[in-house]
Amino acid sequence: MKVAVLGSGTVGEVLADGFLKHGYEVMRGSRDVAKLSEWKSKAGSKAKVGTFSDAARFGEVLVLAVKGSAAESAIRLAGIENLEGKTILDATNPIADLPPVNGVLQFFTDLNQSLMEKLQLLAPKANFVKAFSCVGNAFMVNPSFPGGKPTMFICGNNAKAKARTAEILGQFGWESEDFGMVEAARAIEPLCMLWCIPGLTQNQWTHAFKLLKM
Repeated sequence: MKVAVLGSGTVGEVLADGFLKHGYEVMRGSRDVAKLSEWKSKAGSKAKVGTFSDAARFGEVLVLAVKGSAAESAIRLAGIENLEGKTILDATNPIADLPPVNGVLQFFTDLNQSLMEKLQLLAPKANFVKAFSCVGNAFMVNPSFPGGKPTMFICGNNAKAKARTAEILGQFGWESEDFGMVEAARAIEPLCMLWCIPGLTQNQWTHAFKLLKM
């Protein structure tokens, strides 16, 4: 399978390397392709780089791994027509360019509309699935915790896209919990706030969430 990772930051690099590790062909996309030259030089023969639109055309599955405030712009640059029918793993969070308050990040959205809902409205024929948004990048690929596999909370409107996402998460060492349609991102995105509080207040960043069931 061909995977496109939109974003030249650390999250994009970690996830791109994870897909390469698991045998996928990967193209990373950026506004400035030159930013990816060092990664390309060490990533191997299955790695490619290009613009957002190059990557969107290349990928059967896409990963959106840009700053939340740049997410809508990235989708436009990728080309709405290039996203039609494709699964897009949305790893973004709507973090505002404001300082945390007592360790709590500030968002530019509210609890009545998530960032992923905005993206789904922008590209209505794409199949967005919230994933990789509730943990730090150090644990996104095959984490090892004493309590077993952590839980990744996902949501989205397309059942097949969520099944594909769950399969990828399984390869990446996660159990996944499907929390329903796109509106559930209103609850999932703030888990980023919760995950970051111990880090911002106690410098404790080595944790993940797990859902326990009877």
